[in-house]
Amino acid sequence: MDSPTGDIVLVVDDSPDTLSLINDTLEQAGIDVLVALDGSQALNIARRLRPDMILLDAVMPGLDGFETCRLLKADPALASIPVIFMTGLTDSADIVRGLESGGVDYLTKPIQPSELLARMKVHLSNARLTSSAHQALDSTGQFLFTVDGSGQMQWATPQTYALLSSAGALESQQQRKMGAALQVWLSRAPGAGHKLKLEGLQSSLAVVFVERRDAQTCLLKLVDDGGPAGEEVLREKLGLTRRESEVLFWIGNGKTNREIGEILDVSPRTVNKHLEGVFSKLGVENRTAAAGIAIRALNPDS
Repeated sequence: MDSPTGDIVLVVDDSPDTLSLINDTLEQAGIDVLVALDGSQALNIARRLRPDMILLDAVMPGLDGFETCRLLKADPALASIPVIFMTGLTDSADIVRGLESGGVDYLTKPIQPSELLARMKVHLSNARLTSSAHQALDSTGQFLFTVDGSGQMQWATPQTYALLSSAGALESQQQRKMGAALQVWLSRAPGAGHKLKLEGLQSSLAVVFVERRDAQTCLLKLVDDGGPAGEEVLREKLGLTRRESEVLFWIGNGKTNREIGEILDVSPRTVNKHLEGVFSKLGVENRTAAAGIAIRALNPDS
C-alpha cells in the first residue's frame, strides 16, 4: 500500500493483541493510528478528531460495534467516514447486520495485514473521491442530497438543510415521515427526473430523482413545488432585487448573516450590504421589522 500521508485511522477493539497487530501494520504503512477500547470512547474520539477511516470490532462489551456504527452514521459530521468491521463471527447474518448498520466492508479475525491494507486502500480512495464530489456540490449552491435505501438522509448541501429547515422538515416527526415516503418511492425504482411531492410541510416541496450512485445511495434534488418561490413573491410584492429578496427570505426564516452567506455562497459582508438595501426600500431599521414584513408578505392570510 502506498504511504497515504496524512491519513488517520481509528481502531476500535477491546483486544490488546488485535490492537497491537493493527497498530504496527498501519504505522509501517505510514498511517497515523488512534485507538479506542470500546464504542463510547470511539464516538468521543471520532467527534473530536474525525478520522479518515474506522476499523471497528463488531463484538465488544457495552456499546457493541453495530450500535456504534449506527450512531456514527446518524451524525452528519461523521456519516461519511468509512467503517470496516472486524469480526470473528462467520455467520452471514452477522456480516449483513454489520453492513446494514453502515459498514462498507468486513474482515474476519484473525486479521491478515496484507488483506487489511488492500481493503483499506480501496475504501480510503473511495472516501476521498466522495469527499471531493461533496465539496464540489457544496460550492454550486444546488439543493442536492443523498439518501440510503431506507430514505434516510446521508449528506446534503447547506442550501438543502436550510430549505428543509424553513419548511419544518427537520423536526423529528417530519423527518420520519419524509424518510418513510422516500423509502416507498425509491423501492419503485424511479427514473431520472421523476418527482415526489413531500406532504405535511410548511411550504410546498418536492424531491426529484437525479441518479443512483451505488446500491445503497441515491442522489436527489429538492425543488419548490407550489407556485412562485418565496424569494420571487418578496421580489414582486416588495420591489426588491433578486439578491435582496433572497436575503430577506432567509432573514424571515431566522438565519444569521453568516448562515445566509453559506446558503447563497457570498460573504457575510455582502449579505449585510444587501440587507441595508432591504432596510432602505422597506423603510425599516432592523432585522426584526424586516422579517415581520417578509412573513406577512409570504403568509397574507395568517
